[in-house]
Amino acid sequence: MDFKDIKSIVDLMKKNSLSEFEMEKEGFKIKLRRASREGKSEEVQVQHYLPPAAPVPVSSAEIPVAAPAPASAPATDPEIKSPMIGTFYRKPSPESGTYVEIGDTVIADTVVCIIEAMKVMNEIKAEMSGVVTEILVEDSRPVEFGQPLFRVRPA
Repeated sequence: MDFKDIKSIVDLMKKNSLSEFEMEKEGFKIKLRRASREGKSEEVQVQHYLPPAAPVPVSSAEIPVAAPAPASAPATDPEIKSPMIGTFYRKPSPESGTYVEIGDTVIADTVVCIIEAMKVMNEIKAEMSGVVTEILVEDSRPVEFGQPLFRVRPA
């Protein structure tokens, strides 16, 4: 994440009157907090967390050996993951049908759901091609950043 991305987040925080923002992705964590004081300008605190240092090596005598996985075990289908924190919706409105069902074929531009975040409805696209094999979240449930939403068997 570079400075331009952080500045964009800060601008969104101001625009939506958010006082705190936290994101974690692939060993990188950022937490932004705005503090407003009467008569004083706003202050933005940025905290960066890096992944912990490499673990201390352990001798091979101390490591239990696991049984090898069966060779016939099927690989897990790729997942469509949530790009944000919010509320997951399978359909555009209560009266409408769902975007996708199990067995539906999707392409990269197929909208698969909506995630509501800060009163904004964000259409989530598949970003991969294949057949939906599993829907992992119930409609109208909260989701976290990076949480798997769907499994898609590549076509």
